[in-house]
Amino acid sequence: MNLKSNPPVFLVGCPRSGTTLLQSMLAAHPEIASFRESKFFLYMVPEYEPRRRALGLVSRQLKRRLEKYFKDEIGRSEMLQRFPRIIFMSCYTRKFMNIMNFMTEEQGKSIFLEKTPDHIYKIEYIEKFVPGVRFIHLLRNGADVVASLYEVTNKYPKPWAGARTIDICIDYWVRAVESSRKYIYKPNHILVRYENLVENPRSVLKELCEFIGVEFNEKMLRDYGVIGTQLSLEHEGRVISQSIQNANSKKFYQLFDEAQRQYILGQLSVVNLDGLER
Repeated sequence: MNLKSNPPVFLVGCPRSGTTLLQSMLAAHPEIASFRESKFFLYMVPEYEPRRRALGLVSRQLKRRLEKYFKDEIGRSEMLQRFPRIIFMSCYTRKFMNIMNFMTEEQGKSIFLEKTPDHIYKIEYIEKFVPGVRFIHLLRNGADVVASLYEVTNKYPKPWAGARTIDICIDYWVRAVESSRKYIYKPNHILVRYENLVENPRSVLKELCEFIGVEFNEKMLRDYGVIGTQLSLEHEGRVISQSIQNANSKKFYQLFDEAQRQYILGQLSVVNLDGLER
């Protein structure tokens, strides 16, 4: 396979939806390379710098994020010198993708898989700047996402930019679902339910392989645990279990009392999931 003929794949979803598990399974494929989450578009888009956004310039936060990512997180500091001095978003995105494609080819692979869950909120920019990009949306039961996100941000507040309240966790999931709803009708997008993934991993992975354009490989089910240890961010509470299991509902009942559970379920019940799967 030729890397140039295989556009990148972005795996997105509300944080704590199981994206690291799916990333590890896909990255165990002989043709797919993936790295720790870059958060590139989260830092590139100048959401709170309207003048820079109007001019198409990258955020002031991006340089620091790139240094942290390439130096500290994936140990490839030499890649930093490849970024242009011209600070247009289009130029920086093109160079970032070139670098990730280069590292993909280094591994002898042909498809780059990017996994940053929060990129689900930046799809507009990704589609604008990355030609041919494809998206895998991972959707998990809302109550379980709220419980997991609430727990991990309170246990590891620093890497998550602070502990999150129940309402903020609910809002994250609702906004992610609405983003999926906005784009899932497009042919370059596909949605997977977490519950289906853990119950029928082989079937789901075969469907995703067809979407990506590769043959299913048994390594995806056999070696994902090894790959997961390389991709996980333990200091953020992102770790992979060595067995595929559905842990849904346990945390929800352990963390919240009856009143909190009823409140959460009430807030989530207004979200209509019909029509999201095709």
